[in-house]
This record gives sequence, C-alpha cells and structure tokens, in this order.
Amino acid sequence: MSEYYFQTEKMAVGYDGRALIRNICLSIKKGEIVVLIGPNGSGKSTILKSITRQLRMIEGRAVLDAEDMKELSYRELSKKMAVVLTERIHPELMTCREVVAMGRYPYTGRLGVLGREDERQVQSAMEAVHILDIGEKEFLAVSDGQRQRVLLARAICQEPEIIVLDEPTSFLDIRHKLELLDILRRMAKEKQMTILLSLHEIDLAQKCADRIVCVKGEEIAGYGTPEEIFTEERIRELYDLEEGYYDTTFGSLELRKPEGKPEILVLSSGGTGVMTYRRLQKENRPFIAGILYPGEVDYQTAKYLAARVIEEKPFEAISDEVYEKAVRAVDESRYVLDAGVRIGRWNSRMKDLLEYAEKSGKLRKIDK
Repeated sequence: MSEYYFQTEKMAVGYDGRALIRNICLSIKKGEIVVLIGPNGSGKSTILKSITRQLRMIEGRAVLDAEDMKELSYRELSKKMAVVLTERIHPELMTCREVVAMGRYPYTGRLGVLGREDERQVQSAMEAVHILDIGEKEFLAVSDGQRQRVLLARAICQEPEIIVLDEPTSFLDIRHKLELLDILRRMAKEKQMTILLSLHEIDLAQKCADRIVCVKGEEIAGYGTPEEIFTEERIRELYDLEEGYYDTTFGSLELRKPEGKPEILVLSSGGTGVMTYRRLQKENRPFIAGILYPGEVDYQTAKYLAARVIEEKPFEAISDEVYEKAVRAVDESRYVLDAGVRIGRWNSRMKDLLEYAEKSGKLRKIDK
C-alpha cells in the first residue's frame, strides 16, 4: 500500500480540451497541509477544480486512498473529500446551522432527514470553528469571515479525509485568516486530515504548510518543503519581482531600499534598529547599518534595507579592521543615529564608537 494518501500522476488541466498546465505530479500523505502558491491567473484554481472534478481533467489521473477518482461515484467521493471553493453560495433564507447540515447529505436518505448522529456531527463541526453563537442567524446576514467558517464547518461535517480549499482567506481580516489556518492545522495534526489549499499570502503559506506547490507557466515550477521553496531567488522568479525583496527569515516582503549615497549611520544591536531602518526607508533616506552580526534581527532586516552593512563574524569580538570601517562611516556621515545599542561581551567596542561619534558632534540619540 502506498504511503501517500493522495497522488496526481502526469495530470494536465485546462479548458475546452486545451491543456494549460501539464505533468502535475503530487504525492501527499495523510495529515499533511499542502499549499499552492503563484501569481494571479497562474492556474491554482484550475488545478483544484480539476482535482475535485469541477473541471474535466485533460490528461493523467488523480488517486485518492489507492483508488482512481474517476471510478468513484459522487456520493463515494463526497464521503472522502470536502470542497470549499471561492464562489460564494447564496442559500436563500437558510440559517448558518442549515448550511452546515448540508454537509451531512452524503449520509442521509433521499429525503435528507438528519438522524441523531448527523445532528451530533453538525454540532461538533460548529464547535470546532466557533460558530455556535450564529447558528440560527441567516447565512446571508453574517460577515464574510463568519460565512467562511460556516462553509468550513459544512466541509468538516462531511467527515472527509481530505479537504480542498481555494483561497479560503481571500475575504477575511487578519484575525480570521489566522483563526481559519489554525483550525486547519489542528484538523490536520489531530485528526490526520489531509488539507490541500491555495493561498495568496505567501508569508502564511510558509508558516502553515508541510509542502508547497509553485504554480507558474505550463508546468509546476516547484514542489517541496517550505525550507526548499522559500528562498529569495525562487520567490523572486515565481512572482517576477523587480521591486523589493522577500525576507526568507521572517517570511515578509520588503520594499526596495532607498537609492543614493548614504549620509546616515545607524548604530544598533539586538533588534533595536529595525524600526529606525523602516522609518528611514519610508522617508527614502539611504543609510549605513552597523556593527552587526549575521543572524541577529537587525542584520536580517538591514541586509534588505540598508545601502551598506558593516558586519562582524558571529561570536567574535569586533576586530580592528571592522572597527576602522565603522569609524570611516562615522566620518563620511552627516550624523549618526544611536538606535539603542546594547553593549555585551562581543561588541564592547561599540561603546568606543559611540564616544567617537559624540566627540565628532554627529551623534543623535533616538527616543524610544
């Protein structure tokens, strides 16, 4: 028996019999969260709709729990797979509880009458996504974030082994984005449910996914762990970034650094300089940052925002060579900003540098 719960084999997807993306080969284990990322219009939704049989697959096949999905009836498939797509549904005069209960239809008879076990599953699903308090409200009268949770509860109510979601965070504010992804993570890890979804927010994708699928062009542009996929070079290529940077350490996008000759030297350590770097960037004022150690918070941000970074090797005292670079930077600058230097064993010479800048009449202390 295969260790993978869901697989696609040389799958090609598209419209009107014309393949837009070919050779899609994915292997997903039970309990994994797999996220599709890529530019708008790259085909993420097309892939998901083909997997869920909303669209006809052009070539290849999808295998679910060792069974070819083409061979499964819709009732059989609905007991294994639940789907939450971006299209908004408009159930007139239905309460949120009634929408959730629709997830039990694969298990009810032709009349759709819920039994005791069905009611228990509806209650449990609503508890899982925290919507018991809106159960009797009309579905169309609640907020976008609440509707998305209702649709997720409907999917959970099906007792699926895999949930497919297309951009589930699109209409949500920050709080509800995090809440939704936290629910999915718990479902994956506690219930061994497989989650396949697309996201626009690559920072959240990096933090929640076990595997990432990069969608661009006629074939999958990358498939692997977040550590393998989220490199500055790969993200730049995937999204054709010409302006700005992707910070792989913090999973954040940074605007392009200011251009021109730097006239400001920012001295900081241990994360004290980050807010100053961002303020200078917003003011479009190029600056030098130092003396920093690779790996610390200030360094990680400064390497994307500063015109130049004066750095020392990790866990080493500041050498004469590096100290002299910093002294020259003081001499070249109009003024020096002390962003809150924390003096320790390795960077003790920062005290001398601050005194030198003060004697030069250039030192400015930033009020916190």
